[in-house]
Amino acid sequence: MGWFSVQFQRRSGRFARVGAVVAAATLAAIPLAAPAQAQQGKVLRVALTTGIDHLNPFTAVLSASTQIGRFTFEFLTVPNAEKAEASPALAESWTPSPDKLTWTFKIRGGVKWSDGKPVTAKDAAYTFNRMLTDENARTANGNYVANFETVTAPDDTTLVIKTKTVQVNMNLLDVPIVPQHIWEPVTDLKAASTDSLAVAGVSDGPFRITEYKPNEYVKFKANKDYWRGAPKVDELQLLQFKDTEAAVNALKQGEVDVINRLNPNQFAALQGQQGITTNAAPGRRYDELSINFGVTDNANNPIGDGNPVLKDINVRKAITQAVDTQAIVDKVLKGLGQVGGGVVPAVYSAYHWDPSAGEKVKFDLAAANATLDQAGYQKGPDGVRTAPGGAKLELRLTGHANRSYDQGVAQYVTGWLKDIGIAVKQDLVSDDELSDRTAVGKYDLAIGGYGTNPDPDYALSLHTCAARPAPDGKGGSTDTFFCDAAYDDLYKKQLTETDDAKRAEYVKQAQARLYSQFPTIVLDYQNALEAYRSDKFSGFTTQPQPKGAILEQTGYWGVYGATPAGTTDTASSGSGSTVLWIVLGAVVVVVLVGGGILLGRRGKSAEDRE
Repeated sequence: MGWFSVQFQRRSGRFARVGAVVAAATLAAIPLAAPAQAQQGKVLRVALTTGIDHLNPFTAVLSASTQIGRFTFEFLTVPNAEKAEASPALAESWTPSPDKLTWTFKIRGGVKWSDGKPVTAKDAAYTFNRMLTDENARTANGNYVANFETVTAPDDTTLVIKTKTVQVNMNLLDVPIVPQHIWEPVTDLKAASTDSLAVAGVSDGPFRITEYKPNEYVKFKANKDYWRGAPKVDELQLLQFKDTEAAVNALKQGEVDVINRLNPNQFAALQGQQGITTNAAPGRRYDELSINFGVTDNANNPIGDGNPVLKDINVRKAITQAVDTQAIVDKVLKGLGQVGGGVVPAVYSAYHWDPSAGEKVKFDLAAANATLDQAGYQKGPDGVRTAPGGAKLELRLTGHANRSYDQGVAQYVTGWLKDIGIAVKQDLVSDDELSDRTAVGKYDLAIGGYGTNPDPDYALSLHTCAARPAPDGKGGSTDTFFCDAAYDDLYKKQLTETDDAKRAEYVKQAQARLYSQFPTIVLDYQNALEAYRSDKFSGFTTQPQPKGAILEQTGYWGVYGATPAGTTDTASSGSGSTVLWIVLGAVVVVVLVGGGILLGRRGKSAEDRE
């Protein structure tokens, strides 16, 4: 589920996706490419300010890691560039049985792995069966196969999947198909060796990995034999930076070609810069303030060290009443976003939910104070409230130390909660540290977020009882550690409902239930703020079209459709093409946008886990 999104299995997803940066990386250590004037060949250099956990597609959960999987492996189907709707990829077609319990996929012929071996239905069957039989193989995308009964490949071009109950997202399974002959001999998918190029370098996507240096870069070569047609660039480089400010400076100097995850001030400063074009698109991520309400594993054993006072729904409600989400959009995002509601962002309008007037918890400090007064939390002489047992209402607030967004939100939240008698200690940390803490429930309040997908199932699955980790810490893809029978029932109903309107209603009811229990506050849906060197690249394939994102996608279209300046042909795709005219003063720039397709799961981002 980006970028660089919607999806984390150690549970670091929700927070690391938000913009995790590998702390050890320093600007001095980053081997930047030569300046634009001296650069040879068609190389696309992407500034990466988020972390990479694994190249192994079974265990990669951070936004950048899952996106790498999309660049290198093909999927059965992908959401197209135009509208993020299901479109053919490795599967040319797919047909459900009358009872919709059996799905038959026709696998495309003539596709080859980068080592020359053919891609067949047996590779797809192996991928799904490995996920069914190996807990570690379900780390990244386990929710997609939880309802599978059997997966078989009667021949090289036929894949048959039988499900236990109706599963409406079968036409958008966000699972990268891997080569059986490479992965079958691997017995331990958690082993560090699974990230070696000997494994990760065999691919059938638009690019193949050629070099990886942790905390510094990932390099790819274009797959000249890619079935859609070769990308128009010869090489792709993801260059890691310690923060977006360093990446912005590299963009200005022509040392990288495209960047995303800009903050509003950086975005405004780049507008009008010579040789640079900015792009703002509706975001597919949600930002949140998570509340440790006494979280547990999937055996209901308590996890972590959250303040027990947060188990009281009255305290969580008061905190929600004291957070002004409109102010966060106006002041922290400078208006470049939308106020949060449910966990399905507004860009996916069919499934998006906003609380009604009767459901909405409005920003009201007086009401928040009254809620705590009535619940028996009295203010002391220092203005800090105490619980009935005498413990002070003092909470830890954590988030990403390197993100201006987290810094701004932390300041506002600290002030608002002080006004209702709750003392807050800010403790913003490195991305790795934040991931470690939130994975085991060692926080009171945490600023995070998630990238989501066009289909709402993934965003909802993050809050089910089954998404919690096992007692031994294995598995789990939870965002909130939420476990609620009413919510789980609605989640199951939406997954089996084939009527679009009825399904949408279940999806909205599930979001309303989550909202009513206050395990998290969805703060906003940030716009995707990006910029690129228009003196080097005339355009990129966006999703959705015509005004979507370049990198903050549920697909590979942005880099696959990158058009070097002076190139007039469009990338091969099954989605057609769009020509956009951008007028800058008296200069008219023709941007050729080739069509395409695909989906994102965690932060999949989520990225932000993406």
